[in-house]
Amino acid sequence: MQKKFVANLAFLILMNLFIKSIYILGFETQVQNQVGAASYGIYFAIFNFSFLLSILLDFGITNFNNKNIAQNNHLLSKHFTGLFTLKILLAIIYIIVVVLSGLLVGYDSRLMKLLLLQGFNMFLLFFINYLRSNLAALHLFKTDAVVSILDRLTLIILCIIMLKAGVLKEPNGIMYFVYAQTIGYSISAITAFIIIIKKTESFKIKWNWVFSIMILKKSFPFAILTLLMSFYNRIDTVMIERMLPEGIGDVQSGIYAQAFRLLDATNMIAFLTAGMLLPIFSRMLKHKENIEPLVKLISTLLLTPAIVVGVGCFFYSKELMGLLYTFHVEESAKIFSLLMLSFIAVSTTYIFGTLLTANGNMKQLNIMAAFGMILNIVLNILLIRYYEREGKPAFGSAVSSLITQYLTAIFQVIIAQRIFKFRINHRLLNTLILFAIGVVVINYGSKLLNYSWQVNFVMMVVSCGLWAFLSGIISIKSIFRIFKFG
Repeated sequence: MQKKFVANLAFLILMNLFIKSIYILGFETQVQNQVGAASYGIYFAIFNFSFLLSILLDFGITNFNNKNIAQNNHLLSKHFTGLFTLKILLAIIYIIVVVLSGLLVGYDSRLMKLLLLQGFNMFLLFFINYLRSNLAALHLFKTDAVVSILDRLTLIILCIIMLKAGVLKEPNGIMYFVYAQTIGYSISAITAFIIIIKKTESFKIKWNWVFSIMILKKSFPFAILTLLMSFYNRIDTVMIERMLPEGIGDVQSGIYAQAFRLLDATNMIAFLTAGMLLPIFSRMLKHKENIEPLVKLISTLLLTPAIVVGVGCFFYSKELMGLLYTFHVEESAKIFSLLMLSFIAVSTTYIFGTLLTANGNMKQLNIMAAFGMILNIVLNILLIRYYEREGKPAFGSAVSSLITQYLTAIFQVIIAQRIFKFRINHRLLNTLILFAIGVVVINYGSKLLNYSWQVNFVMMVVSCGLWAFLSGIISIKSIFRIFKFG
């Protein structure tokens, strides 16, 4: 059973990495180039604005459903009907709140149209996640993997058509891209819904107050955590677009989005790893097993590539951004260099935040997330204005994000250490520091070579891989040990 689980999980990760990386790096970057920084900046700011309110769409229901159906497969028919009705009600509330919030912040009719469509897309996205939680709970992992990439496969096909036709270059070109997302999400949602319906004994829409209130109470702490973390992870472009004058805010938001989307693509590895860790940590904690060896193992396996990626992108930011984008390369490269350094902190959060979630330490996590939200908002207000005087306000948001991500990551490590009484592993810390210094030296040295930057970059990556083994931070044996915990 363990080997089957690990094999299916590997299939899910590889499918997502392959398709979604192709989409983000190969097609969405081209969409950004064609629609321009201003149009994409508006789109991305409104996307994040709608995402900030998305807690109303889920309220922690997906996580509850995943765990509950996995333990009680026979409840699928009963709970699917009740949760489906609850999700529809939450969607209606969400759309109303999104519209009112858009009017409150001053969006005009053009932006309200985009916001409304984005709100509908957000509903579809979260509905897909809910449907997928049923597939995962039923251990239909390969089906779940296919559903998870179906929207992106559809979007890739539609992007090819739009890019060839040149419709994205039109004044309202960004709307075609959003419509394409709607089609992709709709196909994925309908497919997953049909599969789930076939697994249920009966389906009819009905409202159950007692059931709905019980679900909402149990999922409330998770909902608050998701809301707070969404704010300090996604509010940057919203503040850039709203705080700066019309025209300038759009472009600056677009410049920031160019860098942030690549961080999003990189985060996929840590996100999928966290999805694997949650049930493993939960099982081990339930059976009172020693989790310290696993935490050490995952820390080395996840932080090692995070350091290489973060430092490597810092040194090669201009070259990588120039490879993908046509406009505002130098400005977005400076932002990209800082955002990618924060990937090390984000990876740390995925490890220790997942551990604390599995242990039920929601109060501590919510306090940490509230601190992160307040800190990020205050820093954005101060630094956007400060760097606006230098003509690069979006850079201020990157600095704000870097500081917030590292402080919240450190707090989570401290909380975990105090709760689980972890011994401070001086050997591991020293090895990580030594490895990080070596990676910096390797990157600096590679920039001095008289080859093309592509050759220098490849040599840097290979050298960092060899250094990982030479420094003792990772070994072949440790890689295979991960399967022991599957």
